[in-house]
Amino acid sequence: MASLDVDGVLAFVTIAELQSFTRAAEALGTTQGAISVRLRRLEDRLGHRLIERTPRAVRLSAQGALFIDAAREFLAAHDRAVAGLSADRRRFALGIAAHVAGPEVPTLLARLNAHDPALTIEVRLDNSRNLLDAFDRGEIDAAIIRREDDRRDGEVLAPDHLGWFATPDFAHRAGEPLRLASLSPTCGVRDIGTRALDAAGIPWKVVFLGSGSSVVSDAVSAGLATSVFSCRLAPAGTIEIGQRFGLPSLPSSQIVLLSTLTDAKSRQALRTLAVAFREHRP
Repeated sequence: MASLDVDGVLAFVTIAELQSFTRAAEALGTTQGAISVRLRRLEDRLGHRLIERTPRAVRLSAQGALFIDAAREFLAAHDRAVAGLSADRRRFALGIAAHVAGPEVPTLLARLNAHDPALTIEVRLDNSRNLLDAFDRGEIDAAIIRREDDRRDGEVLAPDHLGWFATPDFAHRAGEPLRLASLSPTCGVRDIGTRALDAAGIPWKVVFLGSGSSVVSDAVSAGLATSVFSCRLAPAGTIEIGQRFGLPSLPSSQIVLLSTLTDAKSRQALRTLAVAFREHRP
């Protein structure tokens, strides 16, 4: 029976998740050549090619697709075993923007806990602007936010497209203020929508001000108002109504990861979260 080498399995999983030898080497703090050697040794031990590499793509082979889940479980078990012998407990504070966080977030955090049981993550949900301020003040160690203004630092995780969403029977008469449901007045996504309406000369009125994204979603789902949502996170049962009512188009942005973490293990844990976040993007 072939024995598994932890470094080889880690190289395989990282290459598979990042779909790049170069990015995998960067994530693991080594060279592309070293990553290739680790993968080749693992494939030799198992007697199967796990990764298919072409000039245009890096993807799992048929055998690699069969092995990937077991490989992840192997790494998680290894990390739990090592963490159980260590008193090195670590923590970091992570901010996730309300307009970014979807129903997959608990699953992502569970994966991170399995990856590193010695790590405690303190999660803060808020709007992107507040989280960016908190990050700059050093109150949180990392943040996954919608890119604000002209700031260009951070790692891009995914594109983010906005739209006007409401129920199919939502009614709006031309000339009347557009009924909006909104988070706090400091919400950057709200500002994008209202600035677009002002520029188009369309009157608007906030008729439902919520303290959380789920409350705003409930108001829109009930047909009380429309609101700006990421197209990934629009409430179930709603549709994009911008063209139907002649509402202005909204600019796309990017979801970015900001981090000041220097500890290698914490950085690797955050990398695991970033990879998992990408997997859940449509």
